[in-house]
Amino acid sequence: MHTLTRTTVVTADPDDVWQVIGTFGGLADWHPLLPPSVIEDGADPETPGAIQAFSANGHVVIRERLLEKDDSRRMFRYTIHESAVPVSDYVSTLSVHPHHAGAEIRWVATYEAADERVSEIEKHFGDTIYAAGLESLKERFASPA
Repeated sequence: MHTLTRTTVVTADPDDVWQVIGTFGGLADWHPLLPPSVIEDGADPETPGAIQAFSANGHVVIRERLLEKDDSRRMFRYTIHESAVPVSDYVSTLSVHPHHAGAEIRWVATYEAADERVSEIEKHFGDTIYAAGLESLKERFASPA
């Protein structure tokens, strides 16, 4: 089992940050690299079991299933339901925590993959997707100069 963790701290109230990122079906609303997603079968995007599909050029590129959502703990956990990325048992948690400077945003995933693919997966998810989303939030919640 491999673990991937990316975090950032923003100068904002944790509840304000959660208002922006706390909707499972709303990742594309704040993440600059993600296309809009569609919640399949008209499901409630806040209910575990909901599946969101991201498409590019008319083709679904990844489907994620919500496993858990807890607004009181400011977190949701999801799994990759279908993807071309060579991982299995992928479970990711996006959460917001109080921090002395404001709020800490954590994006953590555990997954199985062949050892020779770990570097590629870390780059794809951690250094590209997670990092871009966290950087976008850091800019969004930056204190005015």
